[in-house]
Amino acid sequence: MRRLAALLLALACPAVAAASLFDGGHIKARALATDYPGDSVFNDVVGGSALDTGASLRLKFAAGSGPFSLDAHYQLLAEQGDSLQLSAASAGSLFTPTALPDDQYRWWDLTHVIDESDDSVVEQRLDRLSVAWTSDKAVLRFGRQAVSWGNGLIYTPMDFLNPFDPAAVDTEYKTGDDMLYGQYLLDSGDDWQFVNVQRRDVDDRVSSDVSSTAIKFHGFSAEREFDLLLARHYDETVLGLGGLANVGEAVVRGDLVVTDTREDGWVASAVVDWTWSWVWGGRNVSAVAEYFYNGYGLRESQYADLIDAAVGARYAGDRVRSTLLQRLYRGELFTIGRHYLAGSLLVEVTPLLNATANVFCNLGDQSALGQLVLQWSAAQDWQLLAALNLPAGSSGTEYGGLETGVGDSTLAVGPSAFVQLAWYF
Repeated sequence: MRRLAALLLALACPAVAAASLFDGGHIKARALATDYPGDSVFNDVVGGSALDTGASLRLKFAAGSGPFSLDAHYQLLAEQGDSLQLSAASAGSLFTPTALPDDQYRWWDLTHVIDESDDSVVEQRLDRLSVAWTSDKAVLRFGRQAVSWGNGLIYTPMDFLNPFDPAAVDTEYKTGDDMLYGQYLLDSGDDWQFVNVQRRDVDDRVSSDVSSTAIKFHGFSAEREFDLLLARHYDETVLGLGGLANVGEAVVRGDLVVTDTREDGWVASAVVDWTWSWVWGGRNVSAVAEYFYNGYGLRESQYADLIDAAVGARYAGDRVRSTLLQRLYRGELFTIGRHYLAGSLLVEVTPLLNATANVFCNLGDQSALGQLVLQWSAAQDWQLLAALNLPAGSSGTEYGGLETGVGDSTLAVGPSAFVQLAWYF
């Protein structure tokens, strides 16, 4: 970590900031403390609690000439702590955290590990690297970038390329993928978007079997908006329909996505949410209530089959037979049940301090995750982000701890606390 500190200071020095192509950046330092119950298999590796610390540097560079532009984001990332020991002990099991992103299955390998041990890793990578051509009505961009589709605010079945975990606290940047992106704006305000993402399979070959090609139409009708999606994703056909409408003083959004899977035929997933903003006691408040149906999800009685298939396994592309496991390994899904109800309440305590209470409920096994997030603009260009996570549920449930099938041991994770300080320059 001392080596990382020296690199952070060197790369963020005024000489870098003065470079003609420099377009800003940030440094973030974070810590995560996690409690593990006595019956958790994680307790056997790291004890009753774990502490992870990390830091990241992002430097953004941009250049342009006429309709052409270039964007590049350099990252220097470091992680140290007990979670890395968990990952090493389980050989990258599905249910253990992965500390830092890698490019194992991306088209371009733009990640270099500088230093690695059992409990620490330092790496550098390019998270954005793209060239673009822009006109009055069209955009064409090639390279490492990120896109966000769909109308779900917490669960996002239409955003299948690189979504966030619904419980993620820092959602400032998605991890980039290597793609060709195009957008064409019609005179009516409607637009067409196109994406082609290339990836490598488990044999390190660029293959159409693991690529994604999608086209989406976004339209307007009176006070309503709608999306139509057609995609070929990992050699499966995906159809999507979504939209939003004003209902009184609230907004209702939703998406329906159906996929012709190779193993289970057509599978449907859907999300619908209700949002409302108002002023309460002189403070701005906004609320979200969302229902998510996960067509790939399992009933509680089927959890044991998932554990048998997943514990100790690595992602194996199309060699993984379960449609749910495929999406969990690829980072497209983060839930294993079928029916979820989530809510979020944001209160602007002061213009510089926001408090958000979130709850994620698995309606099938009656377990839940509660979350309190604080975001404070501590000073000019400084931001403090903190979160407390409180899982609840009986043994054998998603948030209470899945049973491993070995004695009374579970995959339970107890309360956790996260804090991050960011400096922007």
